[in-house]
Amino acid sequence: MEHAGVGVPVEPRILKILAALFAVLLIPASACAYRPFVSTDAAVADPKEVEIELGYFNLDRTGRENTISTPHVVLNYGLAKNLELVAEFNFQVSPDAELTDPSLSLKGVFKEGVLQDKPGVSVAVEAGPLLPSTLPHEDRVGFEAIAIVSGKLAPVTVHVNGGGGLDRVGHVFGVWGVIGELPINSKLRLVGEVNGESTEGERPKNSALFGLIWQPTSRNVFLDAGVRHGISHATPDWQFTVGLTFGFSLSTFSRQ
Repeated sequence: MEHAGVGVPVEPRILKILAALFAVLLIPASACAYRPFVSTDAAVADPKEVEIELGYFNLDRTGRENTISTPHVVLNYGLAKNLELVAEFNFQVSPDAELTDPSLSLKGVFKEGVLQDKPGVSVAVEAGPLLPSTLPHEDRVGFEAIAIVSGKLAPVTVHVNGGGGLDRVGHVFGVWGVIGELPINSKLRLVGEVNGESTEGERPKNSALFGLIWQPTSRNVFLDAGVRHGISHATPDWQFTVGLTFGFSLSTFSRQ
């Protein structure tokens, strides 16, 4: 056993822990930064890689009422090549504290394409249960499945989503969305999205977003900001969001 004293080396176990923590922000990974969108892309995390999408401030404004949600978290884990596990939840703090939109899903790439550095479009499917939330009447387990196609219309990368399922109340719903990304330089992208949701017995919820994704330094860290405007009466008038996406490889920690 080592005894504390001048010139005694630091416990190797402590060095390993510190190195592992520091590595989270330095290990390159394939994070794609698909915040601040509602829709997604036809790509998944590499095997044994973790991607964390953190919306650390979201403000919805309808008339004179504001709803603040923080954080909104999406965890992606690469199970195998072209297959990932996705876990998602949202913590709403205004007007009341609520756990909203919890879900688990599997996302798989069925056709490799432009997002996998191959010719043609990329095609993926994401499907899984919608877990009960703490909101009134949302105490059932639902289900959602979405097909995703990603391609390039030079210089814009486009992602098209379409799907639906059964919500936590037991109603049938359909969702759609289109994302466009325009690179300004190697670290900055201007982005836009139009998306919507139609639920049985309710008015459609359609909106449009304009924002940016910025890669400040490290290859696996992305910052984003966006402004969303409701284009149907059932959608908040304005939504403002700021977030962060980063990724790291679990295989690196196992070698520490």
